[in-house]
Amino acid sequence: MEFDTIAAISTPSGEGAIAIVRLSGEDALSIADKLYKGKSRLIEAQTHTIHYGHLFDPKIEEAVEEVMVSVLRAPKTFTREDVVEINCHGGLVSVNKVLDLVLSYGARLAEPGEFTKRAFLNGRIDLSQAEGVMDLIRAKTDRAMNVALKQVNGRLSDKVRRLRQKLLETVANVEVNIDYPEYDAESVTLERLKEHAVEVRDEIDQLLATAKQGKILREGLATAIIGRPNVGKSSLMNSLVHENKAIVTDVPGTTRDVLEEYVNVRGVPLRLIDTAGIRETEDIVEKIGVERSRQVLTEADLILLVINSAEDLTEEDKALFQAIQGLNAVVIMNKTDLDKKIDVEKVRELASGRPIIAASLLKDEGIEELEQAISRMFFEEGVETADLSYISNARHIGLLNQAKRSIDEALEAADLEVPVDMVQIDITRAWEQLGEIVGDNVHDSLIDQLFSQFCLGK
Repeated sequence: MEFDTIAAISTPSGEGAIAIVRLSGEDALSIADKLYKGKSRLIEAQTHTIHYGHLFDPKIEEAVEEVMVSVLRAPKTFTREDVVEINCHGGLVSVNKVLDLVLSYGARLAEPGEFTKRAFLNGRIDLSQAEGVMDLIRAKTDRAMNVALKQVNGRLSDKVRRLRQKLLETVANVEVNIDYPEYDAESVTLERLKEHAVEVRDEIDQLLATAKQGKILREGLATAIIGRPNVGKSSLMNSLVHENKAIVTDVPGTTRDVLEEYVNVRGVPLRLIDTAGIRETEDIVEKIGVERSRQVLTEADLILLVINSAEDLTEEDKALFQAIQGLNAVVIMNKTDLDKKIDVEKVRELASGRPIIAASLLKDEGIEELEQAISRMFFEEGVETADLSYISNARHIGLLNQAKRSIDEALEAADLEVPVDMVQIDITRAWEQLGEIVGDNVHDSLIDQLFSQFCLGK
């Protein structure tokens, strides 16, 4: 398989110590060699070596940048093509001048995710590993990064291929029965098929059991902080973020809009949403903020309801308890450093078994207990596990569910003593659906769609 030579900036835009322009393709070395001047030519360099020198524009014979150039020869590269990485000074002007130069001398600007796409098309990684690369880049916590890293290293791929091999052996037994019925009775073949199908279905169930936690680690929990004005919602956000992101004053209605921030709570990524205090108001701007807060409430995975323990419960508090019925929520009784006036028994009744945390956010008290409650709510055994093979990708979850349904249909047909060659159709369908996870059976349009979600230089 042959491709043209592509190039892109592989480091984030903005000022930094260094920036990297990456080239991949048959002409990567020759293009870089035309522009580079150092002690030796890049075209003659050994693989996996790095060289100091300068880039020159041959048209004007002037130095463009001082660089360190890495030479990586095929096939021992990420794309299994010749790869050159030009390390230059960080900054928009310098890195763009280097990119413009390599594009002027034969390279083409890479499409989003095209380096990883080439790694897939050249057999360096499979499709689930490629998706793991994207998850690794987007990971918000150490635990999410470890899950993605296991996927990049092929943990999921190995499991899926093992399941496919077991189904393939089952199909082979059916073929033998069809071709040589005198050597293998159909009843024996059906029993063997059912035994293997049940084993595969049980392993799929084990993978799907991790889907909820996997999606949380991958995407984070949309967590809405709600409550009446001036009960401490912004203080809670600042305590979790460990930074003064939200304005905190004694004036009710200070937060007029929805504020968002990602935080790491014991390995669980939370997308914190600090809402405007929910109350009836005549202030037009505050009223818009309150309506947005109500909308966020319906979309959140987790609700943190903050109430003031130094005041009696109000009708607005009770209405908020009513609004979170049926939702995952933790109740935070704030301002425990002041005289307690709230009816704790009434709070327990309204909380309906949800965790209640006593806190003084002014003194950073209660945050540890809150983090424990959130972790227990979504990870009963804790986030730490020996096997981090969480299924987190919606595409993988959908295909596993389809494969499971195909196996269930095969088992139902076998129980009804349908001819074994008809049962085989459902087993073959499950084998193909599992193959789509690793990219063995997948359409070009899906490949293009998946890799278009990557950043430009990856």
